[in-house]
Amino acid sequence: MADDSDRGETEDHGDTEQASASSDADATAESVSEMEKKKRIFSKELRCMMYGFGDDQNPYTESVELLEDLVVEFITEMTVKAMEVGRQGRVQVEDLIFLIRKDPRKYSRVKELLMMNEELKKARKAFDEAIY
Repeated sequence: MADDSDRGETEDHGDTEQASASSDADATAESVSEMEKKKRIFSKELRCMMYGFGDDQNPYTESVELLEDLVVEFITEMTVKAMEVGRQGRVQVEDLIFLIRKDPRKYSRVKELLMMNEELKKARKAFDEAIY
């Protein structure tokens, strides 16, 4: 009788190991399928930027995916921080400027882009007024 109960425990332990191994395989398969499904929204732009900064005209897909992961992570972190700084549930330009104020390169680039945006708005408005 003692032999039967020992075998039963061993078999149950074996089943548990197999179940855990199959659940690990399922989790790995799910994460791989999630990564395949992950929509790459900046791939085209990143490829052009990489080429502009001296990479090959057709950079490695892995390099583009790595850069995209970094960009998405940065945007996500900045958005979350901006939501904590400003009004709850809203991200405003001032919140982002506040977050990057200590990084001179980013700050000057944001200021430059905001000024260019204002100039473009004025030019569009003047163009629209000239047509009508």
